[in-house]
Amino acid sequence: MTSRHNTTALDRVSLDVSEGEFFCIVGPSGCGKSTLLNIVSGLDRADDGEAVFDGLPIRRPSPERVVVFQEPALYPWLNVRANIEFGLKITGASGTLRRAQADRYMDLVNLRRFEHAYVHELSGGMKQRVQLARALAVEPRMLLMDEPFAALDAQTRDVLQEELQEIWARTGTTILFVTHNVREAAILADRVFVMTPAPGKIKCEIVVPLPRPRSPDNHAVVDLAAEIRRELQHDIYAAPAPEDSYVI
Repeated sequence: MTSRHNTTALDRVSLDVSEGEFFCIVGPSGCGKSTLLNIVSGLDRADDGEAVFDGLPIRRPSPERVVVFQEPALYPWLNVRANIEFGLKITGASGTLRRAQADRYMDLVNLRRFEHAYVHELSGGMKQRVQLARALAVEPRMLLMDEPFAALDAQTRDVLQEELQEIWARTGTTILFVTHNVREAAILADRVFVMTPAPGKIKCEIVVPLPRPRSPDNHAVVDLAAEIRRELQHDIYAAPAPEDSYVI
């Protein structure tokens, strides 16, 4: 809703996600992808319908569902270790547990040797690794990732896509991943949900049968990305927003 009128962001969106699944949502800008993610996180409430997690309605944010944003949202006055421990500190975890979890997830995202570095000393990819480690440290059951690699250069994005596959395999965390990059969706997802322009609907579901790990240059990944792009093609040309961009 704006000061001038109401806007319907989502229209009759219905999907089921299994525990431990990695699924991606792609769609034109303004189609409601981030709104859907915010509803699942508990940051927003749907005007109609209901979001349910583990059989219970989602009413508010929970450490069981943690958001990883496009911008890292780190605290510049804290070093890497303290940023990773921050969520645990809020939950009242002991210092011993905080240190142990920070150690574990710094190792998982390959940041141990930078544990005393501050935010201004980190590259964009390293900042996203810190944000991911901070989210994982509270051991959520679901990660909600809102275009977390969109602002990174291509080489760093490729590396983080590879690392995220390994992290997901090792943790078994359910991941909802929003992206504009169709090849990224083909690399990461078990299933890809393609959305229409606003008001957003689920246009189709594409099951990804490819074995992991997947690389961006794999021919099967390229072919699947082309299939996803074909599903988007009509919507891209029909959508008025010129900034829409889907990369293969």
